Amino acid sequence: MFKYGKDHLTTSKALAICRGSLQAKIIPATRKKIQKCHNEVLAIANEEKAVYGINTGFGPLCNTIISKDKTKELQRNLLLSHSVGLGEPIEKEIARLMLILKVHALSKAYSGISLEVLDRILWFIEEDIIPVVPEQGSVGASGDLAPLSHLFIPLLGEGKVYFKNKITKTSTVLNKYQIKPLELGPKAGLALINGTQFIAAHALLVVEELHSCLAHADLIAALMIEGLLGSPSPFNEGLHQTRPFQGNIHVAKRVEYFLQGSKIVDSHKDCDRVQDPYSLRCVPQVHGASRSAWLHLRDAVETEINSVTDNPIVFSRDLTISGGNFHGQALALPLDYACLAAAEVGNISDRRAYFALEGKDERAPKLLMENTGVNSGFMIVQYTGAAIVSENKGLCFPSSADSIPTSLGQEDHVSMGSIGARKALRVCRNVTKVLGIELLCACQAIDFKRPLKSSRILEKVHHHVREKITHASEDRIFSDDMEKAIKIIQSKALIEMVAGEKKKIKSPFESLFEVF
Repeated sequence: MFKYGKDHLTTSKALAICRGSLQAKIIPATRKKIQKCHNEVLAIANEEKAVYGINTGFGPLCNTIISKDKTKELQRNLLLSHSVGLGEPIEKEIARLMLILKVHALSKAYSGISLEVLDRILWFIEEDIIPVVPEQGSVGASGDLAPLSHLFIPLLGEGKVYFKNKITKTSTVLNKYQIKPLELGPKAGLALINGTQFIAAHALLVVEELHSCLAHADLIAALMIEGLLGSPSPFNEGLHQTRPFQGNIHVAKRVEYFLQGSKIVDSHKDCDRVQDPYSLRCVPQVHGASRSAWLHLRDAVETEINSVTDNPIVFSRDLTISGGNFHGQALALPLDYACLAAAEVGNISDRRAYFALEGKDERAPKLLMENTGVNSGFMIVQYTGAAIVSENKGLCFPSSADSIPTSLGQEDHVSMGSIGARKALRVCRNVTKVLGIELLCACQAIDFKRPLKSSRILEKVHHHVREKITHASEDRIFSDDMEKAIKIIQSKALIEMVAGEKKKIKSPFESLFEVF
């Protein structure tokens, strides 16, 4: 059981709560703290002293005093006026994550939210009634104002929700349950829409999906090294101790482990080839650098999802501070870094696939097929990988470098973390496709090495792929094969296979890279 506001939230726990494998609740002790902070906000609202967001307007209207009888109207209008998102709805899972992250942040008891509001949000999560949130509109500065407004207008009976997997008006759903919309008290609207939950929810999936890309990339690269008769010497531990980057050492150990006992590798021990192309030889350096970027993002995300990103923050009746905890820069920069890191994993993967087609020596036949001419082989398969890699390059411009003033200059520097988060997730999913293409090519290359056997792990990987995708001896509709390869990666069956082998063999390495 996870305790909102009290326990430390990790990437894996947030995803487990979202996917229903971990229960979460607000315990009584936390409820008391939340109520105490709410009472302090009510007391401030009854005083004459101007306190931002409690008895004043918002943004450039921060000096405009709002009378007590207009408080509820102020909070309602805040959510309505800020619901300005456009574009396609974000994935339902991401919106659900946003709700979970917001509950955890509000349960820290620095926002003055009422238990009534929190319980209603929990009801939406538990009943799987998830708000529809447009993808565009946030600049990632005063929090994710527009998407969070769309996330919470259902509390007012407005907007739309996913109900039984259909998009439905919120009012229709509340009427079905005979539930009345809420009226928001002082600061409630501001507490709901100030925060980085849109950025953070996307970033959680980037952490998960980039981790999957990295884990598969090492494994598929090892398979390709076998298929192209690459040398195992660049993965020697001593070599990497001379340049001891943690990610590089980790990747080198993984690849060396995957290649252990390979008869294919043993078959060319005494060859006169001096060195391999960088795409084979420099796997530890390239994948390792991306591993370090992943670790940077994971650490930043886990700090953020356990933080208070509201404004103002209520410490007591006498101490309410209007600061900048909502600013998304802390995630925007690591997300841009992670986006580039993911793209580079796809880039080097495509280079390996291209190299596999060249057919310059005994490594593999040209275009990975023996009867070319009448057959084009895997030539155009790699075209698709090249197109996706090039698309990723266009997505790698850092969003955080493009600040633009908003809110009449009150918000004169913004993070654009929301855009960076969306791009990073798109790039990770593109990389999964590129890795699927390499997996297809690597298995085809291995076929030409028979009857020699791969290592124990890689033999199992190859067998699993061949159960679903047969060897291609002539042209066919390769997009079907490519889709199957991508689904194998998405299923994480290969990672689970490796994890099972490690338990049997007692791998010499265990590291923080192996878990979230």
